[in-house]
Amino acid sequence: MSDHEEWAPTAGLVAVLWTAATAAALWCALLVATGADRPGLLIAGAAAVGLLAGAVYTTRARPRLRADADGLTVGGLLRPRHHPWPLVQDVRLVPTRRLGRDGVLLEVDTVSPDGGERLLVFGRLDLGADPRDVASRLVDLRP
Repeated sequence: MSDHEEWAPTAGLVAVLWTAATAAALWCALLVATGADRPGLLIAGAAAVGLLAGAVYTTRARPRLRADADGLTVGGLLRPRHHPWPLVQDVRLVPTRRLGRDGVLLEVDTVSPDGGERLLVFGRLDLGADPRDVASRLVDLRP
């Protein structure tokens, strides 16, 4: 058993997002070059921007969650944030149902030294693993 664990979106998901963002940008460029209608260009532009944002975020926020003896570190767009174990209030699983499918989310309640509260929510895509497995590892790593 290692002294730390890391979870991140899978490399395949990141590659798919970059590929889709590139395809949407090319679609947008093609529509501009052919003088296509404005609604089509708006849809292509929105798709390109949304997919690019997702690709940048999943690339930049790796690893999304890291746990060790000191606490949890959550990857973000600008910088990772560390949450020491004494400030982690609760780790729990929350069942969900979306689009007719059952799933589970990992929720982590933390407080900051100044008393502010923060709820961290992770799904399977964030972690690249089943949140149930991650929750059990967090319980094992927590002192």
